[in-house]
Parts: sequence; structure tokens; C-alpha cells
Amino acid sequence: MNNEKTALTKFTASKRKVNRLFALRKITPKDIEGFSIHQRDYLAAASTEILQQLKGEERDNFINKIELIVPASTKNQLWEHNHLVISCAISKLIREHGFMPPKNAIAAETGLSRQTVAKHFKEYKTHPEFMAEMEQFKFMAPKILANVFKFAVNGDMKAARLYFEMVGAINKQQPNTVVNEQNNYIQINNTILSQENLRQLSAEQLNQIEDIITKH
Repeated sequence: MNNEKTALTKFTASKRKVNRLFALRKITPKDIEGFSIHQRDYLAAASTEILQQLKGEERDNFINKIELIVPASTKNQLWEHNHLVISCAISKLIREHGFMPPKNAIAAETGLSRQTVAKHFKEYKTHPEFMAEMEQFKFMAPKILANVFKFAVNGDMKAARLYFEMVGAINKQQPNTVVNEQNNYIQINNTILSQENLRQLSAEQLNQIEDIITKH
């Protein structure tokens, strides 16, 4: 019983302290220097709950209020959330209307402010989370190349041409076929096709392969 009373007292004290904090125009690290671990946990939970309820400019204002005490990991999570909901909104609105939606429509669909949407478009390419996402796509490139090769060896000439272009066996800019320096190779069961294999082919053989591909 005493434990329950103590917990309730701590909760009430934390709530009052956090409410006084939220009344400030801008919260700084100095404002939370005296907070206990329990009070910091309550502050984090309360902030998350408020963010889930707010939309548009009110949400922007609250984020601006707490931005100085928000850890980098949480800021990244906010960016990921914005990126996801904006991407989903664009896809949904294009399917429904058949054209790229304006920022106002995206803002209305996501619950974000127009300013946040515009800022995200302007800065997303330089954000560390976006660059990390691109690295994930690059990481999956060999798997895609392997699938292209599977279609090629089964007789799909378009896939074969795409494969040779991807590994550098066909140069679109030059009239003659050239082999560029690459370190890629694909192994399907016991079949290996690498840049070394391609370099061993004669110019006539490469031209024959390119001729076959371009005619399909």
C-alpha cells in the first residue's frame, strides 16, 4: 500500500513539474537539469503523447518548444515518420487523382504543416537518414543483378541486354563494344559470368552477343 502511495506521489509530482515545463515558451537543457530519471521518463512519454495528438502548425510549435532537449535519436525518428507519411500520401494522392499533388494536399493528408512538407522536400537529400536509406538500396543491388541474370540465361534478351549494360560489357556511348573495369560477378549454381569472363571474349564474340541482344 505504501509502495502504491509512493508511486502515486512521484507520478503526481512529475506531472506537475512537466506541466510547468510545457508552459514555457522554449525549453532548454538547463530547465531539466534537476529532473530525476522518473521525471525524464514522464517528460518523454508526455511529449510523445502530445505529438501524436497535434497536427499542422500546432505540432511544429510544440516541436520547436522542445527541440533543444530532444535527443538526436528522437529527431531521426521524427524525420523518418515525416518521410514515411509524406511518401505514402504522395503515392495515395497520385493513385486517386493521377497527378503530382500540391504541398497543401500533402499537408492535409499527412497532418503535417505545409511548412514542414516544404522543408522536408528541400532538405531530405542531405539528411543522414536519407543517405543511410540509399545505402540500403545499394546493398540490395547485387540481388537485383542476380535476378536479371537468371532471366537472361533463360532466354530473355531484354534482360540479357540490361545485364550486359549493368556490368559494363555494352557501352551505349561508343559504337564499338567495350569492357569496362568491374569487380562484379554472378554465380548461379555452377555457372559464373564475371568481368574476367567477358574480357576473354574476342571483339567479334562480343559484337555477336550485342547484335543478338539489340535485335530482340
